[in-house]
Amino acid sequence: MVSVIKTASELGYLKYNEDTIIPIENIKSYPEEKTVIITTGSQGESMAALSRIAGNIHKKITLQPGDVVIFSSSPIPGNEKSISKVINELSMKGAKVIYQDAHVSGHACQEEIKLLYTLTRPRYTIPVHGEYRHLQAHSELCQTLGIPKENIFILRSGDCLEMNSESASVTGSVPAGSLYVDGLGVGDVGNVVLRDRHMLSENGLIVVAMSIESETGLVVSGPDIITRGFVYVRESEELLAELTEVCNNTLDYCIENQLADWGKIKNRFKDDLSDYLWKKMRRSPMILPIIMEV
Repeated sequence: MVSVIKTASELGYLKYNEDTIIPIENIKSYPEEKTVIITTGSQGESMAALSRIAGNIHKKITLQPGDVVIFSSSPIPGNEKSISKVINELSMKGAKVIYQDAHVSGHACQEEIKLLYTLTRPRYTIPVHGEYRHLQAHSELCQTLGIPKENIFILRSGDCLEMNSESASVTGSVPAGSLYVDGLGVGDVGNVVLRDRHMLSENGLIVVAMSIESETGLVVSGPDIITRGFVYVRESEELLAELTEVCNNTLDYCIENQLADWGKIKNRFKDDLSDYLWKKMRRSPMILPIIMEV
């Protein structure tokens, strides 16, 4: 925001007295009733300045009862919940929040779009920005201006449009989509990993550990049950005892049926524990059997 104001001023689009804008570090040196703060966060972004102000975690700005907060924006579809959360937090701190009928759209209206097409008279047009219904409305507007329907291309992410002096057509597509950045890793976290993280965040983890003698196949230790994010261990001793009993029964089944494939043994533990926990608690934690050979 600071960069935009600076650039607009240098280009002559925004004119103001230099003494009007003050560094945020000096805000406490001015009367509160004469101070206006222009800040980011109109869409409820968690790390934007307004959200931090509402949550009392901004380092330099503290909201006071009676302050007025104006949202000069309209909610982008999908952001309503986060915006409502910020508005509620501001209201609970005694601020008067104005969030309706205060927004002037930054998008062109139909007549402005018509003027642009009339001045440029393009052969082809590619509606961009917005949801599909907006792109469709843009396409229909272009047709009213005489642009043939076959010369209007509503593209999806990844579509390849090839153009030359005589024609234009969609010739194929390339992989396109969200790229997950996690720390120093870029794109190395796939759908399977994200699914596992989602499961862990909602249902927790159960680890079943045991040691088996390699020559005889006898159990040396375990099965031991370790939980993370599933239940509070000190208050769930009875449940853990029941899970241990399920594991012992599964182990007896594997021994009686001479199951030697460790993959099948692990799957048997997963299935038995999953069935028991779903019937008893309607929960589906991630279950990770670990078998150590000694």
